[in-house]
Amino acid sequence: MENLLGLLRIHVKRGVNLAIRDIASSDPYIVFHFGNKKLKTHVVKQSVNPEWNDDLTLSVTDPNLPVKLTVYDKDKLSADDKMGEAEFSIAPYLEAIKFRHKIQGGLPNGTIVMKIQPNRQNCLSEESHIVWNQGKLVQNMFLRLLHVECGEVELQLEWIDVPGSKGI
Repeated sequence: MENLLGLLRIHVKRGVNLAIRDIASSDPYIVFHFGNKKLKTHVVKQSVNPEWNDDLTLSVTDPNLPVKLTVYDKDKLSADDKMGEAEFSIAPYLEAIKFRHKIQGGLPNGTIVMKIQPNRQNCLSEESHIVWNQGKLVQNMFLRLLHVECGEVELQLEWIDVPGSKGI
């Protein structure tokens, strides 16, 4: 992969107030799309507030591509039901990553390095923070699901340098 910039680890924490698609609950999972790459979480049975705590890793070759996600309800006898979708840009996070060498060792854990405001161009439901944590920059975000009556997903992004890659 000569165009590899690095790896993006997405820690899929949880869903909040997801839509009910079965009789009284749902069996949610998330499918992530990034360019031609596709990854998914495990299914959480009978929950509209699932705790996934899954780590998914994407190889990044184009920092301008959005990460798209769709939440589904797993069904046994019919096609899985959509429970909403969202997308986010990794560009602001990668901008912060470019400057991390200037702050290494100089910041206490929990220091907010950058804030990204929710707006009409992103699916953020609240301000997203890029934070210095244990020698790494991570981005915490809550995404509001679109095309559905309710639901949010909480994620954390972490950049992983790959020896021999182009880097950012």
